[in-house]
Parts: sequence; structure tokens; C-alpha cells
Amino acid sequence: MWINKLINSITRRRAVFMVLFLIMIILGISSLNSVSDDKAKRSGSDISLAGMVSSVTEPKPAEVRLIPESFSALAEMASPAVVNIRTVRTEKTGNIFRQFHKGPFGDDDQMEEFFNKFFNQNQPKEFKQRSLGSGFIIDKDGYIVTNNHVVENADKIKVILKNEKEFEAEIVGRDPNTDLALIRIKSGYNLPVLKIGDSDALKVGQWVLAIGSPFGLEHTVTAGIVSAKGRVIGSGPYDDFIQTDASINPGNSGGPLINMSGEVIGINTIIIAGGQGIGFAIPINLVKGIVEQLKKHGDVTRGWLGVTIQDLPADLAEYIGIKDGKGVLVSDVIPGDPADKAGIRPKDIIIEINGQKIESSRTLLKMVADIGVGDVAKIKILRDGKEKTFHVEVAKRMDEKIASTRDSMKGQADETGLRVANLTPEIAKRFGITEKEGVIVAGVDSDGEGAEAGIAPGDIIREVNHQAVKSVKDYTEAIGKIKKGDTFQILLWRSKAGYIIAKLKK
Repeated sequence: MWINKLINSITRRRAVFMVLFLIMIILGISSLNSVSDDKAKRSGSDISLAGMVSSVTEPKPAEVRLIPESFSALAEMASPAVVNIRTVRTEKTGNIFRQFHKGPFGDDDQMEEFFNKFFNQNQPKEFKQRSLGSGFIIDKDGYIVTNNHVVENADKIKVILKNEKEFEAEIVGRDPNTDLALIRIKSGYNLPVLKIGDSDALKVGQWVLAIGSPFGLEHTVTAGIVSAKGRVIGSGPYDDFIQTDASINPGNSGGPLINMSGEVIGINTIIIAGGQGIGFAIPINLVKGIVEQLKKHGDVTRGWLGVTIQDLPADLAEYIGIKDGKGVLVSDVIPGDPADKAGIRPKDIIIEINGQKIESSRTLLKMVADIGVGDVAKIKILRDGKEKTFHVEVAKRMDEKIASTRDSMKGQADETGLRVANLTPEIAKRFGITEKEGVIVAGVDSDGEGAEAGIAPGDIIREVNHQAVKSVKDYTEAIGKIKKGDTFQILLWRSKAGYIIAKLKK
């Protein structure tokens, strides 16, 4: 009996023990899982942080780096094809003291001629003017591109390569309008050549490299970015410069501006005196066609319409009645030239050439320059708000300088402080203008309304409040119709500027 009780007691204890044991095992597993999860969480956190650190410290791809790691390879590759150009010009001058010299016996001194011959007083003096510049080789035959102002009027041109070999160069052709020149050396061996790029693909902010010989310091390399494109700085009719902050100094002229692929995208040309970080380069896409013409013909042939043009400022567009302000205004037409023969007149607005929209005078100049001489251009204009189409046979552009002199003249005065006179052929010739009739501003009182409005001597008055003015009488009558205190407008034509609107108060 007691044995059975003992067995039952042991069995119950064993069962309890087993239950407790099982509970302990379950709790242990749970605890282990918890620790494992916690470790996993901590591990995951560590992995995530490591990923963040990695993403911060990992170098950026080359295409998004802000600053190139080194320009050394690029400079080493391009420099051998960049040359130093040294020129010599012979200048002549007379005896600047001649006007102060008189013989001791006056003008009739018989010894004067003897002393002049003996001392060589009145003979022209010669002196050598030396200058420095840069250039770059474009093919293995020795053709080198540089600036026109580097080699213009040079008696002797010396080209020095990076390996210090020197060669005499000859001018193949020059184009003063774009300040470009092509010269050639004969080396007798293969020359290093620079690859030509695409300046249209260039973007503002991209890195560029300038190589040249500033102040004669050969193969100087400077780096910077493209600061702007399409700059017009008034240096010529085909201004379209790349602006860069890569250091450019005297002697850099004619050297290449290179992109990060080692391609020439511009020719360093102009600096601003006293300016820092401001240099200008001719886009290589403009250079390509010019160089080809220089190589083949020695000069550049451009199309010519025979018109003076200007962009449309807002006030002038409003005055003429052009709502969108698009187009280019014909400010003058040269008699006998293609536009005149075709029927185009001053104040016409050119809106299309050969189906291409015209929005600026710069665009028009480039388009016309590229049209072949003798080709017929289809030109669409606006006249009095109506579209008209003319077919103009393009001629060759002749770059002749027209001298104009601003002489003071007497004329009638009015309440605005303007003194005007009838335009005669003689006056027109003195002012260098093609007009044969009209009213010219002879003088402007400094404290009058005309001066305040910006009117200057030599301006030609075409209209007063849309009323045509062809004589002083017309002008006086038009001014007489304006009431005291009223504001009115004068349409003026100014040489080298075109049409201008002046607002005055009577």
C-alpha cells in the first residue's frame, strides 16, 4: 500500500519536474530568439549605417564631379600642337622735329639742304615693332590657325614649337571681320594636330582649358569654366563670343580653348583691359567655314544685301505697330545695291529669309553671309502691317570704310532746344550718310528737351507723331500742331545705330 503511494508520489513529482523542465526549455528558447532578434536588429542597424557611410565616402562618378582631378593629361596631350608666334613689323616715321627746325638765316638758308643731307634729318626713320601671339596646328601639312591681329602687316613671322624648333611662316589668308588668319609652316615631318570640337554643344559652366604664350611665357596652361555664350561686344559685325574665366592675357591671342575631351571649341581672342576673369574666344564652329575658304581662296566671300539693319527695341516696335516685336528693322537701303533693286525700303521689317524666321540682326547677318554670291534669296518683310515677299540676288560683301565728319551747322531753333536744317547732298556727304533729303539736327542745346531725350547732332528727323518730315517746313508745321505741355514722339535715324524713338515734352 505504502509502496503504491510512494510510486504515485514519485510519478507526480516527475510529472511536475517534467512540466517545469519543459517550461524552462520553452522560456530559454524564447529568450534566445529575443536575443537573436535584438542582435539581428542591431546588426541591421549597423549595416544601414555602414551603407550610409559608404554612400557618403564613395567617390562620385566622373561625369558628376564638380572639379576635375587633374588637367595634367589634357595639357600634356594638347600642348605639342600649340605654337608660339613672333612677328616683326617695320614702321616708318618722319622727322617729328621738322616743324621746329629753321636755319639760322630763315627759309632761304642755302646751307639748309647741305645740313639735312649730312645729318639725314628729313629722311624717314624705320624701326622694328615686335609682337607675340599664339596659334595651333590643324593638320599635318603645317596649317596653323591664329588671330588676324597677331600677323597683320607682319614682315616676318616665326613659329616656335614646344620642342623649341623654329620655322618661318607664310600667311595663307586673313579675315579681319572675324579676326582670323591662317598661316603655314613647312616642317618636313609629321606635326602634332589638335582635334576640332563642336562649340554649339558647349554649355555654360563646363570646364575649359586655355593654352598659349601670355607675355611670351610659352605653353602656359590656365583653366576655368564657360561663363557665357553668344556674347556681342561690338568688335565686329559677326560677334558671337564664348566668354570664359580661364586666365587670358596678351600673347594668348590665337591660342586654343579646349574642352575636357581635348577638342578645340574656341580661339582665345579678346581680353578686357583691367578686367579679371573675363576673356573671349571665337566659337570653333564659326572658324571652320572661314578656315576652309582661307585655305582654298586666301580670303572670305560673304553675301551682301545692301541694307543697314537694327534690332527692334520695345518702344520702336510699339511705335511701328509690331505686336510681338519679332523681326529686324531696315534702317537704310544703299542705292543700287541688291535690296534697293528688289524694292526693299527703309522701315521694312525683315521677318524671314528662305523660310527661316529672323529674330535678331545677328542671325540675319550670319544667314546672308552664308548665302552664295549670285544666289537668289527669298525675303519676307512687313510693310505697314502687311506681309510682302521679295526675291533678292545676293551680291558680294565689300567692306569699305565710310568716313563721316560731324560738323556744326547753323539752323533754326525751337522750344525743344533743337536746331535743324534741310539736308542737302553736301551736308549728307560731310556726315557720311546716303540720304539726299530730309531734316538734320544741326545742334542741341544742353539744357533743352531734345538733349534730355538723347537727340544728338547729325540725327535725321523722319517723323513727328507719325507725320512724315521731309523739310524744315514740314518739321515746323508738325511741331506747331502740338500743344504746350503735351508729350510727342520723334522718329530719328542715326548713322551706325538706325532708327531711334525720342519722347519729348513741348
